[in-house]
Amino acid sequence: MGKASTSSTTKDALALFNTLRSAYSATPTSLKIIDLYVGFAVSTALIQVVYMAIVGSFPFNSFLSGVLSCTGTAVLAVCLRIQVNKENKEFKDLAPERAFADFVLCNLVLHLVIMNFLG
Repeated sequence: MGKASTSSTTKDALALFNTLRSAYSATPTSLKIIDLYVGFAVSTALIQVVYMAIVGSFPFNSFLSGVLSCTGTAVLAVCLRIQVNKENKEFKDLAPERAFADFVLCNLVLHLVIMNFLG
């Protein structure tokens, strides 16, 4: 019984992976680039957390600023992805240029706050 359930679980996982891969291959290149940017921001935040766990958090404001900057940038990029996605009906009247301008302005405000927090 254990071997049969493992086999069906593996088949289900492969079917799910293939479905996700085929659906993602239809995603426009601009959204894939935004996804890479989000992945980079999240991985940078994780690297900073691991570094803090290994080395220590002496300048704690610097650590918080770095992690919050990466996290905030990732959140803003996800918002940009939602607004630029053509399949999203909520933002159909919003031009991609306007969405990008909002992204840049919000990033500017975020990083001004982060620089102020550094002290």
